[in-house]
Amino acid sequence: MERTSGAGVQAYYAESAERLATVYESVSFESVHEALLDLLPEPPARVLDVGAGTGRDAAALAGRDFTVDAVEPVTELRRVAERLHPGTGVTWRAGALPELHGVQGPYDVVLLSAVWMHLGSEERPAAMRRLAELLAPGGTLLITLRRGEPPVDRRMFDIPAEEVAGHGAAVGLIPTRLVDEGADRLGREAVRWNSVALRKGF
Repeated sequence: MERTSGAGVQAYYAESAERLATVYESVSFESVHEALLDLLPEPPARVLDVGAGTGRDAAALAGRDFTVDAVEPVTELRRVAERLHPGTGVTWRAGALPELHGVQGPYDVVLLSAVWMHLGSEERPAAMRRLAELLAPGGTLLITLRRGEPPVDRRMFDIPAEEVAGHGAAVGLIPTRLVDEGADRLGREAVRWNSVALRKGF
């Protein structure tokens, strides 16, 4: 069920940027993405973090010697990310799905952490096509999904991992891992997480 407009989603994150920084940075990249870490290629490799938020994941990937582009549509979150993670070598830029204007592939890894569930059903096929275009042959798309009843203060959808895999298959991406990770790492009882990995063929 749709809760707010796409513009409303960005307004929520703009207004909450400083508070969310404290929340997001309280859990580590390694903890959040434990189920997918072994799928990362050997560095150096090129990584795109879509909807990078406060920069936790982008900075951690750069710290692993990846070349990282971080795309975030909300100006306030980009400012927080640059302040919290200076000198990491991450390239921060504006942009949003489904278009991701100005983003130039190919990337060995594209990461969407807690992003896909903000896309409406009419946006998801085009967004998946764009992500597939940005992947290098053999590249991997990693997506985490918040599951459970969506909140009322921003647009969000409860999207099954199987649907994501289906959209990927429609554009030639091969499902390689679907994980029900269970409990939320921030302790929210009504929230659980799924992870999806899709690979582009050679």
